[in-house]
Amino acid sequence: MNHNDSLTGCSNRLASRRLHRRLGTPSTTSCALANVFSATVVESNFASATVSDHGQFELLAAELRIAELEIALAEAREVACTDPLTGALNRRGFDMACQRELARARRSGLPVALAHIDLDDFKRLNDTFGHQVGDKALVCLVEVLHKSMRPSDVLCRFGGEEFVLMLPSTDLDKATAAVSRFLRDFSGRVVPGTNCVMTFSAGVVVPGADESIDEAIARADAATYAAKHAGKNCVIAC
Repeated sequence: MNHNDSLTGCSNRLASRRLHRRLGTPSTTSCALANVFSATVVESNFASATVSDHGQFELLAAELRIAELEIALAEAREVACTDPLTGALNRRGFDMACQRELARARRSGLPVALAHIDLDDFKRLNDTFGHQVGDKALVCLVEVLHKSMRPSDVLCRFGGEEFVLMLPSTDLDKATAAVSRFLRDFSGRVVPGTNCVMTFSAGVVVPGADESIDEAIARADAATYAAKHAGKNCVIAC
């Protein structure tokens, strides 16, 4: 082999190596592009997950806010339907309870009894000891009634010293016996801050089929008036 042939072979080998290196370049470039694409996909997925998590957080926050508003609304309704002194229902709350219980009674066919309760000698108590003592007597009456009532019974402060008690699924005899028991639990108690003994008079009715609640309460009120004339501290059914 001459010197020229040797130079030619060496040149061919160098050219071949360069060619192989050039042929390998696209593969390296493809890998680099693939890595860039994968990184972009990961970043895109992370961004999507972040947006999704943010949306979930906003949804949860909105649901919590709705729950808070519902609780506040329920509390406002309770305040609007409750007598602030005694904790018994006021007229508005009682009217709502009456509609519910009467609808239930019509479906079940069971009676609903009403009792009108009036604290005895309340005016004299107020005149002698002041309204604060009178308020204590009213609070005491409601506390005793609440302890004796069933969970389904509904108590309303009707005005002043007058209360109306609704007893669902109760006939006249059972209602009269229940109110008489309430009277025994209450009578003989002393008004806080005085030596005055507390009692009440009550009238009990069961509304007729064609009788409105107001008419039934008026009839119970008349029975209470009769109990007052009979000597107070007693229950009369009508």
